Amino acid sequence: MTVGTGSPAQARSAAPHAPEASPAPVPEGPVPEGPAPERHVREQPVPPALPDHCAGGLGIDPDDLPDGLVVADETGRIICFNAAAGRITAVPAATALGRPLDEALPLEDLKGARWWTLTDPYGGLATRRGQPERNLLLPGGREVLVSARYVRARPGGPVRRVVVSLRGTEARRRTERSHAELIATVAHELRSPLTSVKGFTATLLAKWERFTDDQKRLMLETVDADAGRIKRLIAELLDISRIDSGRLEVRRQPVDIAAAVGRHVHAHTTGGQSPDRFFVRVRPGLPELWADPDKIDQILGNLLENAVRHGEGTVTIDVAPTTATSDGEKGTEVTVSDEGPGIPEESMGRVFTRFWRGSKRGGTGLGLYIVKGVVEAHGGTITVGRGPRGGAEFRFILPVGTPAHLL
Repeated sequence: MTVGTGSPAQARSAAPHAPEASPAPVPEGPVPEGPAPERHVREQPVPPALPDHCAGGLGIDPDDLPDGLVVADETGRIICFNAAAGRITAVPAATALGRPLDEALPLEDLKGARWWTLTDPYGGLATRRGQPERNLLLPGGREVLVSARYVRARPGGPVRRVVVSLRGTEARRRTERSHAELIATVAHELRSPLTSVKGFTATLLAKWERFTDDQKRLMLETVDADAGRIKRLIAELLDISRIDSGRLEVRRQPVDIAAAVGRHVHAHTTGGQSPDRFFVRVRPGLPELWADPDKIDQILGNLLENAVRHGEGTVTIDVAPTTATSDGEKGTEVTVSDEGPGIPEESMGRVFTRFWRGSKRGGTGLGLYIVKGVVEAHGGTITVGRGPRGGAEFRFILPVGTPAHLL
């Protein structure tokens, strides 16, 4: 860490709005002889210098902080400029230390106004405590997220320290890119079914009498199927929002997971898949499972759909008892595997991320991301690997999850 010290005697009078200390009053009249009587003078607390406070009080070096830290004294000159601040602003610490805050960090808002002039940290209302984080610009157009805190010796007193926090905008840009990708994916996935719905309904309304009953039924079935696709996509978007914000609710009740697997296999066979393509093995001794039945259907539906759509050969679903947690809690393990080409080793780390697609056979690339979020909301885990016959193998483990009021 590079730390400088500044004193009022060294400060230039041009420091931004830094108040000057007034001289102490000199008593009038003769000075009495003999020892001076003891006086109890109440000293005003002065904030300690930041380096001593960090290193000595908390054992923290400012250079260990992940965000940029800049501290100016009561004269407006910089006394602390950590390594992250130098990296974010591209200003060497040796150059910044001792300089006025507005010269070392000539920040501007997005309209080109000088930020230090607008905020005036050493002047203005004495009730102000700082500035909230906002996006500002350094010379050359470098963007930086800046927030400030004003440290006063007493409420309403002069500012003794200005503590500035700096953060880069890379994380925000990544989030914005992710949102843009999500919007583009949603727009693409909605365009096709909406076009179909609009086309068939417009045709039926305009030429109803010209179509036979069978033709009308076919068109209406197509509209119904496309409306179902739109509904599922909207449900996925809502799930992503809840997972990202930590608001995914799990309504636990007893679940027969073996029966749930049977229902999903039956749905695929009635939809045209051969019954011989599925092999279900349920091991004895399954513990009781408390889970959200709708969420369990969502997990199984996504995993079986992936195995059928992207895999080949027999799809094996294995349900077995297991130990779900490190403290020995019982749980249920479900493995779904196929006999297809599997997932390349270099892609396995990205399987549960947004927009990952194992092939070009359609899909939004959001299903497995949601599956992972739902499993983890139940307190479980999910992994991906290569199955015994070379295909993809997904394994998730759910603890019993008995509600606390039943324990």
